[in-house]
Amino acid sequence: MSGHVIISHGLQSSPESSKALALAQACDLLGWSCERPDYQDIDAQMPPLGDVEARIRRLRSLVEGISGPVVLAGSSMGAFISAQVSMQVQVRGLFLMAPPIHLDGYDMRLQTAAVPLSVVHGWHDELIPSDDVAQWAKQRQARICLVNDDHRLSAHVDYVAQQFALFLGGLE
Repeated sequence: MSGHVIISHGLQSSPESSKALALAQACDLLGWSCERPDYQDIDAQMPPLGDVEARIRRLRSLVEGISGPVVLAGSSMGAFISAQVSMQVQVRGLFLMAPPIHLDGYDMRLQTAAVPLSVVHGWHDELIPSDDVAQWAKQRQARICLVNDDHRLSAHVDYVAQQFALFLGGLE
């Protein structure tokens, strides 16, 4: 089985980020189509977190336009909106990197549909405590990989891509 992956970048990032490009390359190697939407216009509208609801609407609209299996992948804010959208439309799986458990100033907590879920998070994440993410993942019996890195996971880009490839392969 193959399908389509939507890779959502984090705040202060872009679809050209190293993680987004590495995940896109994994999709290509495994025969999955993918896209990397650009949310920078939305993020600039309402500092410091951007317009979270507008991000969710954009991603949901993209998913609704796809026939066949869809996997959502995202980093930080991209992980948050991917998880939220999974509650609204049918997806095959979620791959979340450095997911925020909640957003300051928003009455939203990280929720996901009951789909295969894999999380990669840094032990030294300066924004989102790794213990909180580990507890959240445990409650959902999600696969979680904790790595010796910070929020950006920049020292583990290749590892993240490998984990993503394993995740996609496990969906087949």
